Amino acid sequence: MSSSLFRTKRVEQSILDTEEPEHALKKSLSALDLTVFGVGVIIGTGIFVLTGTVAKNNAGPAVALAFVASGVACALAALCYAEFASTVPVAGSAYTFSYASLGELPAWIIGWDLVLEFALGTAVVAVGWSGYIQSLMDNAGWEMPAALGSREGADTFGFDILAAALVLVLTCILVVGMKLSARITTLVVAIKVTVVLVVIIAGAFLIDGNNYDPFIPKQKAVEAGESLQAPLIQLMFGWAPSNFGVMGIFTAASVVFFAFIGFDVVATAAEETKNPQRDMPRGILGSLLICTTLYVAVSIVVTGMQHYSKLSVDAPLADAFKATGHPWYAGFISFGAAIGLTTVCMILLLGQTRVFFAMSRDGLLPRFFSHVHPRFKTPHRPTILLGVIIAVLAGFTPLTELAALVNIGTLFAFVVVAIGVIILRRTRPDLHRAFRTPWVPVIPILSVCASLWLMINLPAETWVRFAIWMVVGFVVYFLYGRSHSRLGLREETAVGDVAKPPRGDTP
Repeated sequence: MSSSLFRTKRVEQSILDTEEPEHALKKSLSALDLTVFGVGVIIGTGIFVLTGTVAKNNAGPAVALAFVASGVACALAALCYAEFASTVPVAGSAYTFSYASLGELPAWIIGWDLVLEFALGTAVVAVGWSGYIQSLMDNAGWEMPAALGSREGADTFGFDILAAALVLVLTCILVVGMKLSARITTLVVAIKVTVVLVVIIAGAFLIDGNNYDPFIPKQKAVEAGESLQAPLIQLMFGWAPSNFGVMGIFTAASVVFFAFIGFDVVATAAEETKNPQRDMPRGILGSLLICTTLYVAVSIVVTGMQHYSKLSVDAPLADAFKATGHPWYAGFISFGAAIGLTTVCMILLLGQTRVFFAMSRDGLLPRFFSHVHPRFKTPHRPTILLGVIIAVLAGFTPLTELAALVNIGTLFAFVVVAIGVIILRRTRPDLHRAFRTPWVPVIPILSVCASLWLMINLPAETWVRFAIWMVVGFVVYFLYGRSHSRLGLREETAVGDVAKPPRGDTP
């Protein structure tokens, strides 16, 4: 039994499965498309919100260094993703990579984890987008009925129709085709990046150098047990992360890391890329580099415009412009955030449907969902199913408390992919690797350590919820996935063929 749980799927077989006509996705993406996807999903509310939160509570003006630290942690993981995505250009991202290196059960666990990560991420972003749109509507004098508005903090029954409608529209776009999705994403990302650049350039002229003093505020320890949602590190070792000082920068890094979530989604589109061996590393690493640069620039500007102790938590950039006598930028930033969240939502939904599709094609989920549309060559069945489910979640449920699950799920995937690189290097040294992670096993080990460090800085409640979801995943696997696995069925068929005597012989 243990051998069947950790049976690996050969890379050659994974690639061969993508060539089956009824399960083959259309290859239409370039390196530019992948980079745009990465930038589109990474730059969201994080760049407009998290900067103020961590500057005020953890790092002061040194929040720029926190973004650098998080960017380095993500870069370590990105190097591992780039090798896998170019070596195993198959839909499914970390799920597919795990199947090729760690085995079926670990692959199922990470796939189950990614399904939750992308589903909640899509729903949370859709609700956030709805909030921005309603804010812009209020500014224009249009008020959304309470029963059809955002559910966050509401005390009456209602349905967030804007959030649900966004998910359904994006579902239709993804069904029609990846190239259409890429074109829309390119347009929206261009608008979003323009807004960010305008904010950086305009804010640079409003910087007061005195606001950078002190750049790294004096350390102040948080009292143990102060928060009901204490980080796991506090419960394990009896001490809490620091506010300010050098340790405050690392605490801030575990928070602003959430703003980087998304570059791994690029890997889910490997199977739909024209030249994945060349373009996947460029898309993954290029999008991460661009976003890290923008994040650092924004953090330097906002802490220079207004003293970190006076930054607002909800809308630091907009309020910083108001404090310097430029309120017009507040609406401009809200517009940019609303536009930006559209692509974040679509690409997260894209990532989830590709993971679900890959798991279905392997038989771990019903094979009904592994057939592509005869005309558009997209996985339309899982896209429609998941789109409707997420639309309902976004409409009825305020998901703020569950949003942290998105972050722990991503970090868990980073750990698995880094370990997978080391294992596959040892078990399949013969594979052609168009991109090779440098300094193996040093880089993967550093990636594992960095991800684990950020994970233990997450609230303990997040770990409890994550554990519950994983237990449910184990139940589903043993009740359905294990017995329907195509890899398992192939092995049984091969054993049966060997056991059969040659034709004409007497049994």
